Amino acid sequence: MDKILAKKDFPQWLKKLRAYRLFAPRLIEEVWNYEVVDDPDHYVLPDVQTVVPVKKVVFPARECFFEFEETDGTTLTLTERRPDAPATVVFGVRPCEGKALTLTDSVFGGTFDDPYYGERRKATAIVGLACNTPPSSDCFCLSVGGAPHSTEGLDILLTDLGETYYAQALTETGKKLINEGGALFSEPKAEDRKTVERLRPESERRLTRRLENIKNVPAKLKGMFDAPLWDEESLSCLRCGICTYLCPTCHCFDMNDEVESTVPLRGKKVRTWDTCQFPDFTMHSSGHNPRPDKAARLRQRINHKFQYFVEIWKDYQCTGCGRCIALCPVGIDIIKVVEKVRDYGS
Repeated sequence: MDKILAKKDFPQWLKKLRAYRLFAPRLIEEVWNYEVVDDPDHYVLPDVQTVVPVKKVVFPARECFFEFEETDGTTLTLTERRPDAPATVVFGVRPCEGKALTLTDSVFGGTFDDPYYGERRKATAIVGLACNTPPSSDCFCLSVGGAPHSTEGLDILLTDLGETYYAQALTETGKKLINEGGALFSEPKAEDRKTVERLRPESERRLTRRLENIKNVPAKLKGMFDAPLWDEESLSCLRCGICTYLCPTCHCFDMNDEVESTVPLRGKKVRTWDTCQFPDFTMHSSGHNPRPDKAARLRQRINHKFQYFVEIWKDYQCTGCGRCIALCPVGIDIIKVVEKVRDYGS
């Protein structure tokens, strides 16, 4: 199903979807992030890349699994807290983030099903916005199997045609959302279709960064575990974790007991985002740490995305959004690091 929606009618579409919880990019304290749309009447969909990716909606940074409480001095009562998963629609999701969700689906819905992630994911519809122009100068989605107009992981793909959006419903959920818009949507004309077809190759040519000829990288990484490259490339790392917290595919987490009272014992079991870039991420109870320094942790990040994930899921775990490059405070550039891996020993 392909339809046309006038931009001036976009707020009206949001109003017709008020039965859903609506997320979209919003500017709060000078930072663009996916936030709840509480004023659909005046919302305009911006052509931006958020700082925190859409994973925050389906995989929150902090969530409670269960609460525990000592009831009679000897008995510990556990109360499960299932996720709050209302029907949700997220607007303005970039194609690289749509693909990222499909990769994380493989992790949390693969051999072991994570019901907390799964319930939110099933309740969430994704409305993408094609990248007619790169939202970041560091975008490189073409190099890792994506595209500015990719439809992977999306229910609807919107393409900006100036005064209108070209809306492609890609799933039954997407068709339902468009149908709920009713008369706001019209049939596309032949010239609309031609414009979309023209914009696709043009958008690819606008990508200025490339990560080329990397088919040998997964095999190359196997022989580089102790390469001095990791020490050289990690020297400036601050161990801040930005590269993983703001990555649309990184999904490492920690589990902790948050004790609210000791007499009686009462608290929560909580999952929070974690990162392989923190020193204590792999710290054993014995005191041994198999990744004791920055070099080992940088190696882990690159190996995970360009070797381990490829071996298990047959795809790169990087979707080329460029966040880790643009937002790294010391300028560590994953493109340059992987290029050095590709050319190592040549």
